[in-house]
Amino acid sequence: MSINIRIMLVDDHEVVRSGLRRLLEQNDGVEVIAEAESGEQAYQFYGECLPDVVVMDMSMPGMGGLEALRRIIARYPQARVIIFSMHENAAFASQALSAGARAYVAKSGAADDLVQAVREVAQGKGYLSAGIAQQIALQTLSGSDDPTRLLSAREFEVFRLLAAGKGIDEISSTLRISQKTVANYQTLLKQKLGINSPIELVRLAIKHGVIDS
Repeated sequence: MSINIRIMLVDDHEVVRSGLRRLLEQNDGVEVIAEAESGEQAYQFYGECLPDVVVMDMSMPGMGGLEALRRIIARYPQARVIIFSMHENAAFASQALSAGARAYVAKSGAADDLVQAVREVAQGKGYLSAGIAQQIALQTLSGSDDPTRLLSAREFEVFRLLAAGKGIDEISSTLRISQKTVANYQTLLKQKLGINSPIELVRLAIKHGVIDS
């Protein structure tokens, strides 16, 4: 069968990319044409090779997957991105989908999950791991008061980095925005999330699974 789905893999671990390449290329009609180890590289390589589907990790050093996704979609609205993440969590999945991801697949899921996601997304459809879909549905049904759902992708990324203990200067260089802009986001987050201190911010992040306790 002729090659018809061209994929770019984005993960900061070479072992993970190697395993994903083997898994995906076992399937007829699937070819990995590029690999990137960071969000910065993903954004650059996307424009150079215009893959049919991007399979990208969410948590990487520097510009994370969420910020890379936001930038790729802003420049290439037709981009089809699958977030392949260790975060089996409705907050992360909701943010990724809001930022333009076509699919969210948990790394802890079955290998077939990712293969199916690639096929569905290549056809212009969406896909969610069963566990993630169930979490989002339960959160919606219970009317869960997770305030992180109100955040934009950029706000969520600043929130995540602050919760992880990063300083304003580090967040500024990671996201390539000015320190003043980061400080503005910090103020905005306090208002949107109803928090007054860094400790409350960390507690909220732990409660909703944005960082580990």
